[in-house]
Amino acid sequence: MGDLTIWMGLGFLLAAYSVIANDSVQTLGTWIASNNERFHWKTLWLSASAVLLWALWYGWTVNGGDISYGRLNRIPWQEVKWYHAMAPALLLLLTRVGVPVSTSFLVLSAFASTFVLEKMLMKSIMGYAVAAVAAYFIWIVITKIVDEINDPVKEVHKPYWRMAQWVTTGFLWWTWLSHDMANIAVFLPRQVNFELMVMISLVFVIGLGFMFRESGGKIQKIVLEKHNTKYVRSATIIDLFYWLVLWFFKELNDIPMSTTWVFVGLLCGRELAMATMLGNGKLKVVFPLIGKDFIKMITGLLASIGIVLTIHYILIPNGF
Repeated sequence: MGDLTIWMGLGFLLAAYSVIANDSVQTLGTWIASNNERFHWKTLWLSASAVLLWALWYGWTVNGGDISYGRLNRIPWQEVKWYHAMAPALLLLLTRVGVPVSTSFLVLSAFASTFVLEKMLMKSIMGYAVAAVAAYFIWIVITKIVDEINDPVKEVHKPYWRMAQWVTTGFLWWTWLSHDMANIAVFLPRQVNFELMVMISLVFVIGLGFMFRESGGKIQKIVLEKHNTKYVRSATIIDLFYWLVLWFFKELNDIPMSTTWVFVGLLCGRELAMATMLGNGKLKVVFPLIGKDFIKMITGLLASIGIVLTIHYILIPNGF
């Protein structure tokens, strides 16, 4: 189990790139949107890489070589086959066309039993619902107070809001990494040695660099479609709330969940709240955006279900 095979290496590389290009944008997207014009992409890249390396090496140190933070406790290690590596390949394809797929479902479904997949789905649905409902009521209140167009942040206050945003984004990024690192670690030995850790670190940092150079890529468009994500005050509030929801579900139990569903639920509740407060036909504009995101999520879920059923009921029984 300590030696890397071709399929383990290929699966890891595909999963690392796909996860960074897909889910990391959902975590760092508002931060990128509100800082892209103020800071060079290399500055943002190095800052995000510092938190990434801390989360990676801290988890490796305190968990005895396990970088998944215990998220794979219910998914025993198994020999990586060709069909396991195809899951992140499909994720990579969907990411390139701008579909916000749940990485946890698509990648972990290739390894998990139907029972674990059911638990992941229920936890993710609960995360989506909690994020959407809470975001709706919170932004009903915030919309009455915050108006980025007619009452923007005063110049004297912007440094404080920017500092707050960097701090909240740092905590959010670390919390997300400690949860979704399992989506990559599932292809690796459960106890990673030092030499492999160095290689993993290089792959992550380089992959993150490509994502920042593309300003978030196609998935970033979902963030930019939403109201006020480029404003530092609104971006800070979004990141703070997203972090609190992720932290709650991370501490709830060790069952993996879809952080993508939490992210989309958060933006869904927020957009509905703002449309409710603004009126003037805004709901007619918001519902198509929400519906489009939801359809893309269901597409990813159906692909995940198809993968787990194919593996457990066709490939494994027939000796593939």
